[in-house]
Amino acid sequence: MATVRPFRGLRAPQDIAPKLAALPYDVLNSEEARKMAEGNPHSFLHVTKPEIDLDPKIDLYDQRVYDKAKENFAEFRKKGWLVQDPGNCLYIYRQVMDGRAQTGLMCCCAAEEYWNDTIKKHELTRKDKEEDRLKHVDVINANAGPVFLTYKAQAEVDALVEQITKGKPEYDFTAPDGIRHVLWVVKDEAWIKKIQAQFQKIPVLYVADGHHRSAAASRIAKVRREQNPQHTGNEEYNFFLAVLFPHNHLYIMDYNRAVKDLNGLSKEQFLDKVKKSFEVVKTTEKKPKKAQKFGMYLDGEWYELTAKAGTFDDKDPVKRLDVSILQANLLGPILGIGDPRTDKRVDFIGGIRGVKELERVVNEGKFKVSFSMFPTSIEQLMAIADAGQIMPPKSTWFEPKLRSGVVIHTLD
Repeated sequence: MATVRPFRGLRAPQDIAPKLAALPYDVLNSEEARKMAEGNPHSFLHVTKPEIDLDPKIDLYDQRVYDKAKENFAEFRKKGWLVQDPGNCLYIYRQVMDGRAQTGLMCCCAAEEYWNDTIKKHELTRKDKEEDRLKHVDVINANAGPVFLTYKAQAEVDALVEQITKGKPEYDFTAPDGIRHVLWVVKDEAWIKKIQAQFQKIPVLYVADGHHRSAAASRIAKVRREQNPQHTGNEEYNFFLAVLFPHNHLYIMDYNRAVKDLNGLSKEQFLDKVKKSFEVVKTTEKKPKKAQKFGMYLDGEWYELTAKAGTFDDKDPVKRLDVSILQANLLGPILGIGDPRTDKRVDFIGGIRGVKELERVVNEGKFKVSFSMFPTSIEQLMAIADAGQIMPPKSTWFEPKLRSGVVIHTLD
């Protein structure tokens, strides 16, 4: 049974919201964030990527970075760029990309449900990144960006959401990248009780994107509980900001790979080894049309690779993933990429950048070979989470990304 909790959202006035909403902290490096926020004092990147206001040489985990986030966040509130709703609300958040809409419920979810696996995970987190988000949440005393959750679509929930989206939204703006963002604020207590009752019938939620955010937000609940002798379980720190989308609204893009060298092999030696596990043909097609096929760009030419029968376990939900097949049969044994989480010779390129990016990095000599992947499906993700298993790193790339700063959840 999934908990949906209304909260007093902290958000921008209508005229400031388009300038304030920002891409998530983890899809931009510091240099990209500086450029994106340049000339825009309202950008929420000043809170989520506060190093952009400090010396570019500063370590990202320096205490001064977190102090700057706290200072900037307080300044945003002081200037009236962020104002708290007077009462508890739920929010409906719609994003439209290339004519395709995804509409979700923005609410607070229970940290306890993260720990007891009512909220299921499919990725491992990195300790340094988790600690970074934990510090950020603790210092600003708020969830700056929502966790992206999904659930198996329910007609009753869809009908309730549709009631709201027929009304006038609070925000409706298109960001510079062409993504449209629409937000409805729901104050109606009767409607809120109805949607809560429907989610009580939904047995599990799934983390689609934001494993580090959800881990950090859930850990802060434990930290604050230990610090509070009057802890009741109803304090705001026991809950974290999330947007819940029905699974059939989501769009997963390919998450592609590029490798810096051929592990000491000549082109011919490399291709010979690849042919042991894959059917290899030259092609003009740059993206695979179905699972168990891969595009490979090498020396100015595209090849189609098809995994041979017997090279993977079709009954195992993790081993049959395309990312697993490529790792187990090519990246690992041929190119020597032992742990793709830590190996600096491999890079991951989100499908939003297109196959031109795969060609560019090879043509410019930064990488020797690149691979285009068929996207992982949301059904595969849920099957792996249901089995209590972990996906390989960089298996999914969700678009569009949830904006930070549309609505913020404070922990007091």
